[in-house]
Amino acid sequence: MDVGLAHLDRPFDYLVPAELDDVAVPGTRVKVRFAGQLVDGWLLSRADDSGHTGRLAYLEKVVSPEPVLSPEVARLARAVADRYAGSLADVLRLAVPPRHARVEKEPRDDEPAPVVAAGDGAHAERVEGGADGTAVPTVDPRGWRDYATGPALLRALTDGRAPRAVWSALPGEDWAARYADAVAATVAGGRGAVVVVPDARDLDRLDAALTGVLGPGRHVSLSAALGPARRYRAFLAARRGQVPVVIGTRAAMFAPVDRLGLVAIWDDGDDLHSEPRSPYPHARDVLLTRVQLAEAGALVGGYARTAEAQLLLETGWAREVAAERATVRARIPAIAPTGDDPQLARDPGAATARLPSLAWTAARDAIRADLPVLVQVPRRGYLPSISCAECRTPARCAHCAGPLALPSAGGTPACRWCARVAAAYACPECGGRRLRAAVTGARRTAEELGRAFPGVPVRTSGREEVLTEVPGGAALVVTTPGAEPVAEGGYGAVLLLDSWALLTRADLRAGEEALRRWLAAAALARPAPTGRVVVVADGALAPVQALLRWDAAWFAGRELAERRELGFPPAVRMASVTGAAEAVADLLAAARLPADAEVLGPVPAEEGRERMLVRVPRARAAALAEALHSAAGARAARKAADPVRLQVDPLSLF
Repeated sequence: MDVGLAHLDRPFDYLVPAELDDVAVPGTRVKVRFAGQLVDGWLLSRADDSGHTGRLAYLEKVVSPEPVLSPEVARLARAVADRYAGSLADVLRLAVPPRHARVEKEPRDDEPAPVVAAGDGAHAERVEGGADGTAVPTVDPRGWRDYATGPALLRALTDGRAPRAVWSALPGEDWAARYADAVAATVAGGRGAVVVVPDARDLDRLDAALTGVLGPGRHVSLSAALGPARRYRAFLAARRGQVPVVIGTRAAMFAPVDRLGLVAIWDDGDDLHSEPRSPYPHARDVLLTRVQLAEAGALVGGYARTAEAQLLLETGWAREVAAERATVRARIPAIAPTGDDPQLARDPGAATARLPSLAWTAARDAIRADLPVLVQVPRRGYLPSISCAECRTPARCAHCAGPLALPSAGGTPACRWCARVAAAYACPECGGRRLRAAVTGARRTAEELGRAFPGVPVRTSGREEVLTEVPGGAALVVTTPGAEPVAEGGYGAVLLLDSWALLTRADLRAGEEALRRWLAAAALARPAPTGRVVVVADGALAPVQALLRWDAAWFAGRELAERRELGFPPAVRMASVTGAAEAVADLLAAARLPADAEVLGPVPAEEGRERMLVRVPRARAAALAEALHSAAGARAARKAADPVRLQVDPLSLF
């Protein structure tokens, strides 16, 4: 039943009236009477008798005869709820989109799509030779030949096996085309696929690649950005078996697909893969759970590699798909830092300059060669942080103590938290009224570069407007991480500025996230010698070293080893308990935690709350989740006033 109470997270038995017998099939939406109220529910299964000895109530209504909840997704939802200490109802809200009655009534085509796809990319064709005289599909690996085990991955998918791979993409790789190859091989083997990407731009690229390989009408896209009707229509096409492939953002991680043969995720380190609604599942973990339940293949790919993906390799759960070092060296651009000793000897100001001479020279040479230049800046806006020009005290709002920012060159300082304008700001320390930049944003950077390179077009890509691609020719493209457009033929230079903003974050994943963002930008550059990447950072830092060598595997192995030594995820399983101090203490006191559980904290959380962390070995993960869920259920049963938020393996621990 769709009730948000943890102690009611279990199936309930109801009688089916004779008039609903034909339409009350497993997977349908129903309404039942519970505690005197009419509530929504899901019909999970039907049986001839019940183990309940008391009196049973009847189903009140079958909302729709459409069985939208497949048995595979129902099992998956239960497993995800158990893993994340959540309730089945919460997971089903994420798994099945809201009903759209008009879409259900539209004429339907129940004829399933043909099995074999043909087109460019992973070319599928039918040849004679099956044991029963039927045609056998074959797939040409093409673009996967740059990777030692790439062709074997496609052969396994075509043969109906379930390979599990972690793929390190080469710079300049058309990752969408390679995923389309893998999907085509899976479809040629008579099975379906689910592919999850971080955002709408990636989804558009994958959609175009799959259309070229499979042909139109062979797949659907699921995204929260779609309207209710379009999303529900795509969902029903997958549930009814009309298409064998579903792609999308994290909304697609629960997509129903018949004969699931492959689940794939691109760039699993992107925080967009983490669901912000209870029970806060991560798309990667949901998809890997599907692999276990459906005995399907798995493909985890990206330019970078997370510690979680590295753990899959080190435990033997998955195999690595990567290129030989000679191939990597032939494909990467020339990458250089600005903070090592030779650069400091040539340019003593490189340690403090925002655009050292090496970066300026790389940009100038690319523009002279009539090539575009990509400039990645971690912060959006104009001046997102300012300080007193006299004493360098950070400028804060007088009402809420939030940071002040300047929206433009002639703008008035305003608070980033409460949006109050501080037109008459005076420094509380020295009384000064002049302000200076503490952090420079993308729009200010574009303004400065426009003055440094007069006559060169300057484009920005970020939150306000995200570019998908830029034409060839000299141009400066200033972007925030994740909004980098693809340039025709590749960028002549990529400048990675303000590296300190990424590396000094108080976050367990700061180094991993910095490398992920840098590799995503550097992958858009041309190969050496025409392509250059300059990172404004000390070359001795581990993330910078991994970038210089294009060796995300080395950095991921190093990160995982350090986290094992320190006892951090993914080497262990952690849960976060956040709420009012009394509520957190109450829940933990009632929880029957495993004997080897460690309780860490408390630490301050937002809005005056506090946070406790519970750490257990990975083998005790299920026991931890069950203990926390049971304790939350006990609090709900006695109607405890203060809510507590439970998160298993949260992205941020600080």
